[in-house]
Amino acid sequence: MSETRVHTKNPLLNTAIAPLLKQLTWPVLGGMLTLMSFNLVDTFFISLLGTAQLAAISFTFPVTFTLISLAIGLSIGTSAVIAKALGAGQADSAKADSIAALWLAAILVCLLAIGIAICLDPLFLLLGATDATLVYIRDYMFIWLAGSVLLVTPMIGNAILRAAGETKIPSLVMAAGGLVNAVLDPLLIFGLGPFPALGMQGAALATVISWLTGFIFILYWLTVRRKLLDRILLPWTLFWSIWRRILHIGMPAAAANMLTPLAMAILTAMIAGYGPEAVAALGVGMRLESIACLVVLALSMTLPPVISQNFGAGLLGRVQQAYFTACHFVLKWQAGVFVLLALLAYPIAALFTQDQQVATYIRYFIWSLPLSYGLQGVIILTNSSFNALHLPAKAMILSLVRFFVCYIPLAWLGAKIAGVPGLFIGAMVGNFLTASLAYYWFKQVIQRYQ
Repeated sequence: MSETRVHTKNPLLNTAIAPLLKQLTWPVLGGMLTLMSFNLVDTFFISLLGTAQLAAISFTFPVTFTLISLAIGLSIGTSAVIAKALGAGQADSAKADSIAALWLAAILVCLLAIGIAICLDPLFLLLGATDATLVYIRDYMFIWLAGSVLLVTPMIGNAILRAAGETKIPSLVMAAGGLVNAVLDPLLIFGLGPFPALGMQGAALATVISWLTGFIFILYWLTVRRKLLDRILLPWTLFWSIWRRILHIGMPAAAANMLTPLAMAILTAMIAGYGPEAVAALGVGMRLESIACLVVLALSMTLPPVISQNFGAGLLGRVQQAYFTACHFVLKWQAGVFVLLALLAYPIAALFTQDQQVATYIRYFIWSLPLSYGLQGVIILTNSSFNALHLPAKAMILSLVRFFVCYIPLAWLGAKIAGVPGLFIGAMVGNFLTASLAYYWFKQVIQRYQ
């Protein structure tokens, strides 16, 4: 594909790459920081209920993230399709794509949630949950699953806005939802004031109400303020045509994202052999990871629209520059994050538990895995860039290699050699190997286009 000059006022096509990524990413980062911080508060309040409840919420991560991964994959497909259409100047097509994407996501997430609810007990017993923790898991999961359709609509709506270069509103949606969740958590978990003490059910209910807030806000913004949804339904043939284009990217992206909770499930099952203390520590570590990798996650949302729009306009030099700029930045940023976490390991562990064994495992986690978060960022950005280039199969292969050739086998080997700390170190080495492959592969792919 040859380089094409496009004279347009679209800032995604002509603003200098580094300032553009900064301008798009900071609002997303702010919203995600608020959301993830409140999610960490959620874990903190649940930890006050006891180690069994903390272990229970840790067991739910792989399962809940499976459903979230489907929504993420569909949002990736939505963003790629809409951004390419906008880059090519096809605004009417982008509107139809938006309507079809919202319906597709709602239908698929509802079907998956029903399937998980039906198989709940055997699924969590397979993950290593005991009968004692299963009681708390049921309390949390049935409410969480019932409200899951309220989660997917804001996610797809945010993807639509980001595809158009709008990042402030999606950030406000994330932040507002996180704030509602944080305020309701103590009220509904412990029964403060007129509220009943609902324990794990209260935590799930607070989450669902926060999703409802985002659901109402994003639909209002898409229909009334931005007028991106000018109708409810489309002709069936048009629905199916758009769904096929979204699913072409969205399903491999969703499958690749679902490998993350599958790997987490395997990791959880492996670590469950070391006791509920190790599982509780892993749950805390995964929540810490979501905070520590916020910049990477924010860039993974803002980099794809830049790549897709410039790809649609034929500006491959800007595509390459955007990818390398983002990767080099996250390597430096995450090195600083690791140093900060390593220095604060003792107070962080003490914040989440009074159990000395759990605290020890949390410190093992902090001193190992975050060292590779910069390289993990390279993997994530490469995956999102492949999807933005409409190459979902390559993103899928990269995810398979990461988890099932590097991450899980090396974590297993590390556990055999050195127990829980060895498991964390093995997973870290897996990130190093996969990042090297990802960076080299993207360079080869983009050179073939030029």
